Amino acid sequence: MDTLVKTFAAAALIAVSTFAMAAEGPGAKATNANVNFSTADFALDHYVAVTTEGESAGVEQLFATDFNKKIQASNAQNHNRSEVVKSLKKQKGEKLNCTVKTDIIEESADYMVAKVTLKFEDFTKTDLVTLEREGNTWKVSQSFNSYK
Repeated sequence: MDTLVKTFAAAALIAVSTFAMAAEGPGAKATNANVNFSTADFALDHYVAVTTEGESAGVEQLFATDFNKKIQASNAQNHNRSEVVKSLKKQKGEKLNCTVKTDIIEESADYMVAKVTLKFEDFTKTDLVTLEREGNTWKVSQSFNSYK
């Protein structure tokens, strides 16, 4: 009888721990992982990985609190930090089929402007990204997108 009780208790513990892990979802810890943004280059490289390769680690800490994204197209759009973070989290793991070219336009000790060009088969997206130093870390503060 003791063996039967122990077997059921073990099965119950396994079931509970399995459900707890499943509730977190795959990669739940990776989304909140700390990423090194100690240089503008690290932050820019991570921004490119987040926007083109579906990287989800460090998305919350990558963007400044007053981040703004503007899209210049036939219907101009503005998106705030929370909208962009939510959208990028939904794209977790999705890789864009494009070639990426990054050019530093301007750089100082506390500020960087970069041009990220995404070349797709039928169009090109240009993203002008502004990064700023906040204490010891770098954050993306603005993004301006245009399409050709």
